Amino acid sequence: MENIPEKARQVLKDGFIKERVNRGGMFQQVTFRIINKVNGNLTYAILHTDKTIDVSELNRMAEQIGLPVEAQNATAFPKGKSATDFRV
Repeated sequence: MENIPEKARQVLKDGFIKERVNRGGMFQQVTFRIINKVNGNLTYAILHTDKTIDVSELNRMAEQIGLPVEAQNATAFPKGKSATDFRV
């Protein structure tokens, strides 16, 4: 994983991030944890939460942090990136 922003490096080091997200019209603090997701023979790092979050919020977070973000309902990657860019 090269060419990732400094904020993403800090999140990977800490293993989690608490982010303010809009859920159902209300702002809430949600904790996202780093997990290693397996997709075929590829393993990559992703921020994960069990909560349902709007896709637009997931896209915003992925762009802002620089890491893929997964919620109960969807997964978002930063623009121009795919799972192979975040291999572990």
